Amino acid sequence: MPTQGLPLKRSTGAWIGGIALAVAIWFALYRQLQPFSRWAVVQLPIPQGSALASSVEFFIYDTPKVLMLLALVVFAMGVVRSFFSPERTRAILAGKREGLGNVAAAGLGIFTPFCSCSAVPLFVGFVSAGVPLGVTFSFLIAAPMINEVALGLLFALLGWKVALTYLAFGLMIAIVSGWVIGRLHLEGWLEEWVRNIRAGDVDLQPDELTWFDRFEAGWDAVKEIVGKVWYWIITGIAVGAYIHGYVPAELLSRIMGADAWWSVPAAVLLGVPMYSNAAGIIPVVEALLGKGAALGTVLAFMMSVIALSLPEMIILRKVLSVKLIAVFVAVVASGILTVGFLFNFLFS
Repeated sequence: MPTQGLPLKRSTGAWIGGIALAVAIWFALYRQLQPFSRWAVVQLPIPQGSALASSVEFFIYDTPKVLMLLALVVFAMGVVRSFFSPERTRAILAGKREGLGNVAAAGLGIFTPFCSCSAVPLFVGFVSAGVPLGVTFSFLIAAPMINEVALGLLFALLGWKVALTYLAFGLMIAIVSGWVIGRLHLEGWLEEWVRNIRAGDVDLQPDELTWFDRFEAGWDAVKEIVGKVWYWIITGIAVGAYIHGYVPAELLSRIMGADAWWSVPAAVLLGVPMYSNAAGIIPVVEALLGKGAALGTVLAFMMSVIALSLPEMIILRKVLSVKLIAVFVAVVASGILTVGFLFNFLFS
């Protein structure tokens, strides 16, 4: 009787059993977060019903809530990501024509690992594999802006309508912006060392991952991503808690409401110099919306922080000329402005 596969089956079974138990505990704890935050505030020597009490309750409730949601989403998408290696992504996009290639690139951007520090090797890898410039930009826009963490947290915190609308318009920005950049034929504005790279064959490793390997990939993703962004999340929640407790709703509604036409461009200009990620900025978005800020204005701010951050532009300067970066920012910012105004019109 063959026994070689038994240890692997036991390991996979142990993972499945452990995951089922962890999910059950996760839901049990998640249901108690709001009662616990209220109880904790009552125990503190602060005036009940005050702005400080409201801020502290927001912070105590949102910190574990967002971290728990992040861990759950990252684990699930870490398993999904095990099916999409960077090499496979390049192979899928290599040789794709503009149009269909832009759509495919934006769609793959949702599931492919990406952060600002990986922008340069990804960009060079795509160019060397023969991926058109516009298609590459569609991927680079979609990957940080509409990644699975952003969508998962938007769905959990703001509902499926907001998450689905954000996904639709985020894809539209990535597809259209990449197509426009491709139509401009700006390959000559790449840095010379990038233009001199010869396209080579993409070496694809055979897909031999077991479910045990994929579960491990999900757990590794949780340790890596949550370990990197937890302080951004706590910072974002602290800012959101201050807004929730101390910023008057009437003031925020006047500044960031749908009636103030200038609120959308002002939100984009404010977001570009900032540096955060989806997990860190969404608690701020939640607090702003709770105070009456317009949905389009807030999401335009979020998109600009994630997709057009100044640190990412500095990193991309290694492979793009200043002129090409300026075109990239102008095209993407135009798309974000359009989405912001359209959101305010649709949800006013």
